[in-house]
Amino acid sequence: MRLETFIRKSLGMKAHTVVQVEEQPDGVVAHVDRLPGRRLACGECGRPVPKVATTRRPERRWQDLALRDQPFWLVYAPHRVWCPTCGLRVERVPWAEKWQRVTHSLARAVATLARKLDWSSVAVHFRLNWKTVASVVEAAVLWGLAHRRWRPLHVVGIDEVSRRKGQQYLTLVYDLARRRVVWIGKDRDEGTLQRFFAWLGPRGARAIRVVCCDMWRPYLAVLRTAVPQATVLFDRFHLTRYATAAVDTVRRQMWRQLPEAEQPDFKRTRFLWLKNPENLERTERTRLSGLLRLNAPIVKAYLLKEDLRRFWAYRSTAWAEAHLRQWLWRASHSRLAPFTQLAKTIRAHRDGILAWTKLRVTNGALEGMNNKVKTISHRAFGFRTTWAYIANIYHCCAGLPLP
Repeated sequence: MRLETFIRKSLGMKAHTVVQVEEQPDGVVAHVDRLPGRRLACGECGRPVPKVATTRRPERRWQDLALRDQPFWLVYAPHRVWCPTCGLRVERVPWAEKWQRVTHSLARAVATLARKLDWSSVAVHFRLNWKTVASVVEAAVLWGLAHRRWRPLHVVGIDEVSRRKGQQYLTLVYDLARRRVVWIGKDRDEGTLQRFFAWLGPRGARAIRVVCCDMWRPYLAVLRTAVPQATVLFDRFHLTRYATAAVDTVRRQMWRQLPEAEQPDFKRTRFLWLKNPENLERTERTRLSGLLRLNAPIVKAYLLKEDLRRFWAYRSTAWAEAHLRQWLWRASHSRLAPFTQLAKTIRAHRDGILAWTKLRVTNGALEGMNNKVKTISHRAFGFRTTWAYIANIYHCCAGLPLP
């Protein structure tokens, strides 16, 4: 098989042919021309056109996958065609999308590698401009969102991720059953979540049975009206984070009040109080057991934190409710301001916390996805625009099909 024939067949040319392949200083160049008598396609609607204009556009270059270590280019002067529907347009070429200067094969390779590397590294690998990689990925995301296989949402997780400094966030809606991102919105206010339910539609909202989220008030206000039939479950990981933050606050307050003679005993003990006992090493357990014999506020805070952790092991709602009621009384009368405030928060959201005993749904998968989202931002050293960040999250975390 000649090289010209191989290029023509691999690029799906029907009305075009490769007339010459030559080596130039910037790589291997294949010159393409139209086959006489073949019908061309409209560049707007893609339909075959009956009439071709006499004038042609100037020559254009499209980059394709490299031939071994040599860059490979296609050179062709597109025809202008008369479409009965669209009027005078430039023909559609079969090897590339409209306005793109890379072929379908190269675009798919770029989109595949961009799920593993940052866009700058992909651009260096394929000898492309960074903006070209960005346009290819964004086009792949738009195509994937339009062609993804949609299934009803039953168990949904909602969380936010920081976009940049200055309290700028993105809201992520996650399908916990299939472990993938389904929607991303700018900000984390009521309007953001309302846009999600407007996009989902009333029928899609009625299919939701469980919503797992944190105790952010704007989210709760929208969920009460948008999905009244769904059970709102407050996430175990967020509640545990609130408890560990209360312990750390007590530790800091106690450290400021300690005499200098007692401070060495409590130096470098932060993670002793925050870790789970089963995750401690032998030396850490020995030191912690010695500290627990002291009559200090941090000891009371640590025991309250560990007692709250027992709640997640209950499978009976009645037993879990009794345990939580006792814990709330002890926390409210502990004379520790962080735990008094935590008790008020838990008491206000008790029903959503008790739903854990029946549903056993957590945002753990979403928290793992948030870490992946942060990694996407870190490896790219940030993004200039919000849409570029959102497109990269969709591309890496939504499981979208590639064109």
